[in-house]
Amino acid sequence: MNKRIGKQTLLLPSAPSIVGYASVVGQKEGEGPLKDCFDLISEDSYFGEQTWEKAESHMLRQCFELACAKAQLPPSALDAVFSGDLLNQCISSAFAMKDSKLPYLGLYGACSTMAESLGLAALLIDGGYAGTAAAVTGSHFCSAERQYRFPLEYGGQRPPTAQWTVTGAGAVLLGKEGKGPRVTAVTFGSIVDAGIKDANAMGSAMAPAAYETLKAHFADTGRSPKDYDAIFTGDLGALGHDILQELFRRDGVELDCSYMDCGVLLFDLNTQDVNAGGSGCGCSASVLGGHILRGMEKGVWKRVLFAATGALMSPLSAQQGNSIPGICHAVAIENGGWGNGTAD
Repeated sequence: MNKRIGKQTLLLPSAPSIVGYASVVGQKEGEGPLKDCFDLISEDSYFGEQTWEKAESHMLRQCFELACAKAQLPPSALDAVFSGDLLNQCISSAFAMKDSKLPYLGLYGACSTMAESLGLAALLIDGGYAGTAAAVTGSHFCSAERQYRFPLEYGGQRPPTAQWTVTGAGAVLLGKEGKGPRVTAVTFGSIVDAGIKDANAMGSAMAPAAYETLKAHFADTGRSPKDYDAIFTGDLGALGHDILQELFRRDGVELDCSYMDCGVLLFDLNTQDVNAGGSGCGCSASVLGGHILRGMEKGVWKRVLFAATGALMSPLSAQQGNSIPGICHAVAIENGGWGNGTAD
């Protein structure tokens, strides 16, 4: 069987199963609309540590251990861990996993990292190179502010297009067999640079990348938005969400009510003072490890397309006036194998 269809999409004939998942968030996220979906809501933004960066590592490790405990799978049973975050050299992921003694693959895809790690973990299993693997991703508001913008004490004002970096983490465990939803296809995206230079308008920088990846997925698979019970991008926020819909509308395609964005879902945009919504690696990761997979487990959705988006920038590139390239990776998750979801 040819596992590659079209230019960018890979089919996974063995359809690795999601055998466990978990989500951990901070207090602000735990006050939002999805508060009942998370496994743990921390009232302490330091997570018992002395620095924001250590707090982020603690949160990631805690989320990973929760997923293992829920799956009744000891961490030592895993063959590989794919993990990433927003910090320089992915230190929160590396320090979170440094004592695990597991094969570790650190990733940086900005806010697209959850889809990137999930897709790669599934491919490793489908290829027969692992029996089990984990995808772990997270971010922390305070550590991201320190690195990308200003110290919190600065109290800078945010424009309406700005997004709030989520304090949260998601962990997904995959296995060859299991009763959970299955990863059936992955569409890895290409970098799209729309020329946006405003770091406070990342939704507009990432939306074109989401458009190109989703368009490639539909072209490669012969599917349309209507073939999915739900399509989740993450995290375009309110601005990017609207831009993506308009880009498809120009093609005569309506994403309609099946399309949602993790950055919009996670917070109440009217009451929580997050401007255009959530962002950060932990945004789509915690929504996947909470809201989406819980919904699939309960039968709310049978076939989902999870398309995490990222802004491939650094503090230095922004300071030098460079544009912000975007990336998006899409993962098809189905209750059943390829073609056994809601429609073909």
